[in-house]
Amino acid sequence: MKMTLLQHFSELRRRILWTAIVFMFAFGLGWVVAPYTELLLVKPLLNIWANATLLYTKLTDGLMIRFSLSTLVALIITIPVLLWHVWAYIAPGLHKNEKQFLVPIFLCSPLLFVLGAAFAFYFLFPFAFKFFLEISEAANLPTVLLPAAKGYLSFAIDLLKLFGLAFQLPLIMIALNRIGLLSKMAAVKSRKYVIICIFVVAAVLTPPDIVSQILLAVPMWLLFEIGLLFMKRDS
Repeated sequence: MKMTLLQHFSELRRRILWTAIVFMFAFGLGWVVAPYTELLLVKPLLNIWANATLLYTKLTDGLMIRFSLSTLVALIITIPVLLWHVWAYIAPGLHKNEKQFLVPIFLCSPLLFVLGAAFAFYFLFPFAFKFFLEISEAANLPTVLLPAAKGYLSFAIDLLKLFGLAFQLPLIMIALNRIGLLSKMAAVKSRKYVIICIFVVAAVLTPPDIVSQILLAVPMWLLFEIGLLFMKRDS
């Protein structure tokens, strides 16, 4: 059934409202579990630094950290709901071939984000944190390392988001290919330049050690090759 413009706006408002309600409830849940979320994010550091001590530099640090972690949990819970509402809103106006193309995108995007974040958490964090500790301990002057809790958590969350977004590369390539903006032949011909760009971007975005850079660059290279496999051949 064809909807009027007013009905479209009403439907859009209803879906935005439901997404906002889910976000608020998820934020409340995130507030309750924030101490456990904080402990989870600090665990990779504790695994390699048994006597780790994180510093609260301001009276408001505890509140701001809890607010940030609650928002993070709320976003993790809400984004799949948001994607579902987006799909439910646009699906009635799509052709069958468009649905067949978009369904895997909507399903795979959150999964790839989680895989990217998990890769950073379980593989990058131990190497990066060990590197920073060794650099600090190698100082000639007598020093005491007391990382700020707010700074550490911001750094950890930024890396999780970075790897989650980096793992979206195959979907971006496939989407550009299906809408006609990127041919498979052009992608194959530009492979060597893409690889160079990947390593440059990894060097800029990751901590300043070669291991962290390789741990971002190599998966992105593999994801690029995976994206090539699923691109349509040029006619």
